[in-house]
Amino acid sequence: MSLDPQIDALLQQLAEAGGPAPESLTVSQNRAFASSLAALAGDPEPVGSVHDTTAAAEGIEVPIRIYAPADVSRSGPLPVTVFFHGGGWVLGDLDSQDHIARIMANRSGTIVVSVDYRLAPEHRSPAAIEDAYAAVTWVAANAPGFGGDGQNIAVFGESAGGNLAAALVQEAQRRGGPRIALQVLAYPAVDRFDDSPSMYENMAGPLLTRSWLEWFWGLYLTTPDDGADPRVSPARTDDLAGLPPAVIVTAEHDPLRDQGDRYAQKLADAGVPVTHLPVKGATHAFFSFTGSVQLARDVLNQLADTVAAAFTA
Repeated sequence: MSLDPQIDALLQQLAEAGGPAPESLTVSQNRAFASSLAALAGDPEPVGSVHDTTAAAEGIEVPIRIYAPADVSRSGPLPVTVFFHGGGWVLGDLDSQDHIARIMANRSGTIVVSVDYRLAPEHRSPAAIEDAYAAVTWVAANAPGFGGDGQNIAVFGESAGGNLAAALVQEAQRRGGPRIALQVLAYPAVDRFDDSPSMYENMAGPLLTRSWLEWFWGLYLTTPDDGADPRVSPARTDDLAGLPPAVIVTAEHDPLRDQGDRYAQKLADAGVPVTHLPVKGATHAFFSFTGSVQLARDVLNQLADTVAAAFTA
């Protein structure tokens, strides 16, 4: 299927701006480019409240941002969605996907905690997953302090953040907690050694190319062998039984499409309830385009509705 027309028009605008391939740029240049893409999200959606604080757990201090929904229809503590931004473990921060956190908070009726995990190459693997685990551990213990329910937690990540969310639920299972009720993975990277057809069909993009993906992996991993670590490649874990229900979004025109598809099937084969949403016409990172792409907003709303339903069932 061809690209969604609104995505196609947006990508053509970006292409007209020109510029070298991102994998040829420095880390700081790529970070500046990623920050500029935040404008594609549109105007920020008002929420009930936003405040920044620090999650201190496991001997680690992690900056976080807490979003309360604008309208709350339920009484008592609210479920919490812990969100991990994308950016190849190298790019992104609390501002880069602020719009996703706001939409999720309002639409799902959950409190969203966005995690500013440490980035590579200054902090290579496993720093990011250690921060992710510390953050969710802190949320479970401290949620009542911000109106949340530490017994009802979902984790949600996109791209590299989806990798962290997938690895995190496995880490929580290995360590005996905290309890996570739902994992939401949007176009996640889950297998460092993936060599499936989508890696060739979409090796030149659009948007995420295989060369850029290799640039990210090279900066994130401490050694090449780290790719086999389940905290890096959660799809390589042998036993997935008992993990929380999963919602997995994959994009048709994405090098990571097939590994996301396979991970959804592997979870289902292990008895994990899975909702798989393959999105036709979409590219990697299409949630960044909510300002002008209706498909991005529709799928993000669908994910938020799924989170809401998980905590009202």
